[in-house]
Amino acid sequence: MAKKKKEEPTVNIDGQEYKVADLNQNQIMLVNHTADLDRKLSQAEFNVAQLRGGRTYFMGLLTESLNAE
Repeated sequence: MAKKKKEEPTVNIDGQEYKVADLNQNQIMLVNHTADLDRKLSQAEFNVAQLRGGRTYFMGLLTESLNAE
């Protein structure tokens, strides 16, 4: 059975593929920082959507309660 060739890890920056093995340590650090910040931004956007939904829900309950009086 033939072994599959292992693909070298790459990173896409502005539409250009770069082999991670060709990057220097500083460039790898910058790629890692950027990837971590992208994850944090996605998480923050998720949290904002969740918070807005919760606020809308509780504001609806408050409005309903005030209108019942």
